[in-house]
Amino acid sequence: MKKSLYFLVFVILSTRAFAQKNPPRLIVRGDDMGYSHSGNLALIKCFKEGIQTSIEVIVPSPWFPEAVKLLNENPTADVGIHLAITSEWDNVKWRPLTDCSSLKDSDGYFLPMIYPNKNYPKRSVIENDWQLSDIEKEFRAQIEMAMKKIPRISHISSHMGCAGITEEVKALTRKLAKEYKIPIDPEPKVDGYVSYDGPRKTSGDKFNSFIKMLDKLEAGKTYIFVDHPGLDDAELKAISHIGYENVAEDRQGVTDLFTSNKVKAAIKEKGVQLIAYRDLATLQK
Repeated sequence: MKKSLYFLVFVILSTRAFAQKNPPRLIVRGDDMGYSHSGNLALIKCFKEGIQTSIEVIVPSPWFPEAVKLLNENPTADVGIHLAITSEWDNVKWRPLTDCSSLKDSDGYFLPMIYPNKNYPKRSVIENDWQLSDIEKEFRAQIEMAMKKIPRISHISSHMGCAGITEEVKALTRKLAKEYKIPIDPEPKVDGYVSYDGPRKTSGDKFNSFIKMLDKLEAGKTYIFVDHPGLDDAELKAISHIGYENVAEDRQGVTDLFTSNKVKAAIKEKGVQLIAYRDLATLQK
C-alpha cells in the first residue's frame, strides 16, 4: 500500500515538474484595432492591464490613425497586420486603399461579407467577380502602410478569414509575407486555435468557459485564442450588422475577460505561459 502511495506521489510530482518545464503556451489575440475609438481604447487596456499578448490592426479602418498613435505609445505591444477586404458594419464603413474595383460596392466601400450571407444577399466577396490582382494590390498597400507607420510588425492575420478564401489567396499572402520580410508566417506553426469551452453570452459565461478551455491545453504545446475587445459605450452601441446586434455588450465582456483577476489567477494556477506572435520565431528555431 505504501509503495503504491509513494509511486502515486512520484507520478504527481514528476508530472508537475514536466509541466513547469514544458508549460502549455497561449497567444491571446485581440482583433480589429481601428474599427472604432472604443475598440482602440479597449485593445490597449487589455494589453496594458490584462492577458492580451498580440493586437491586430485593420489598416484601411476609420480609426487607424489613432491606432498608430496608441501603438507607438505602447512600443512593447506585439502587432499584426489584420488584412481586410470587407467592411461589415452598417453604420460605419471603410474603403480600400487602392483602386481595386472588384472588391468595392457601388458606393466605393468594401463589401460587407466574405462568404454568402442571407442578410446581405449578393453582397459578399465570393458572390462577386473578385480578381486576384485586386487582392494583391490591396494587400500590398495595407502591408506597406502598416510597416511605414508601425515598423515593428511581427505577423499577418486576416479579417473575417479573407486571406484564406482560396489556395491562390493563401499562396499570395505567404508570398507577400516573405517578400516584405514579415517575421512570422501567415499560417504560424502552432498546435491549434482554441475558443470558449461553453457559453459566452455574458461576462460570467466567458470567464467560466475560458477557464474551462485552459484545462484542455496540453503541456509543451502552443495555442492561439482570438476575440474582440470593446467598451459598452454609446459609440459601440451604434455599431452592428444584421445578426450581430449586441456588439457593445458582447465586446465589453471580452474586455472584462481579458482584464479579469480571476482569469489571471487561473492562468497562473494552471501554469499556462502567455506568449506573443513574435515569440514563435524563437520557439520554431
